Amino acid sequence: MKTAQFWIPERNKNVTCLLCPNKCLIKNNQYGQCKIRINKNGTLYCDGYAKTVSCAIDPIEKKPLYHFYPSKNILSVGVNGCNLNCKFCQNWQVSQSKKTTRYISPEDLLKLAKENDSFGIAYTYTEPLIWFEYLMDTCRLSRENSVKSVLVTNGYISKEPARELLKFVDAVNIDLKSINPNFYKDVCSGQLQPVLDFIELASKTTHTEITNLLIPSLNDSDKDIRALAKTLADINPAIPIHFSAYFPNYKMDIPPTTINTMQQAYNIASEYLSYVYLGNVNCELGKNTYCPKCNNLLVNRVGYGAKIVGLKNKQCENCGLEIPIVY
Repeated sequence: MKTAQFWIPERNKNVTCLLCPNKCLIKNNQYGQCKIRINKNGTLYCDGYAKTVSCAIDPIEKKPLYHFYPSKNILSVGVNGCNLNCKFCQNWQVSQSKKTTRYISPEDLLKLAKENDSFGIAYTYTEPLIWFEYLMDTCRLSRENSVKSVLVTNGYISKEPARELLKFVDAVNIDLKSINPNFYKDVCSGQLQPVLDFIELASKTTHTEITNLLIPSLNDSDKDIRALAKTLADINPAIPIHFSAYFPNYKMDIPPTTINTMQQAYNIASEYLSYVYLGNVNCELGKNTYCPKCNNLLVNRVGYGAKIVGLKNKQCENCGLEIPIVY
């Protein structure tokens, strides 16, 4: 175990963890809500340091990141735990319960990336931010070796550790679950504002994309989608957003998202945002990347494959508009 950062001691060997907005008061020999940070005799440790619950090579489009090294494969790893408890969690088996893990040191993780010709390492599947100490070590080492670091995250972290971590992160996909604070409270056991704060912070220093899972009757109304798109546009209208279709899972049995809802979300969000995508549905709409100025096809996608067809030096070949795509 490694001593954790961002906590304060309390009476009777209790500690308060300050890494995320939960600010868990953790008693001796108990874990915080994230299930990997444990109090041992008044000292907080990261029990999950370097313990991976999954490891695979994925296309970067699967994260999803559409504007960051299109068509490249990336080594992807996940931690066993999460600091939210979303009733609809799609990966609840590894985020909400203890599973067998594999220890991979920062040095070995970097070695794995190089052995598999991966341009980077993605911390994904569950919630990487609870892995803060491991991320700091691996992302710093990756930066020193010109290997990219990617976070696929719920964005639920306090500002001070967020600033420290983002110095070593090259790209993030942030899961903005809803624009409604009550949704975060009732469905996710969390808060909205810290996620919005993280989006704004990340967008200033790091390549940023957003995912929003549309759940029928909970966050898929025209009003909610419009408010979400406006909020992101106020931060940066060029931030790509990926709408995903919900399917029943974990504690939620609401019927799946319809294709009509997905298409409506695309149309509404496109009024405010330059790059809108639809994921995990069989639909031509919201698949490719087009120039927001002249509608020239820039990136053509088939499944998780992508081909750059209308870009030259990160500009639209037709009109010359600068396009925020890293490749």
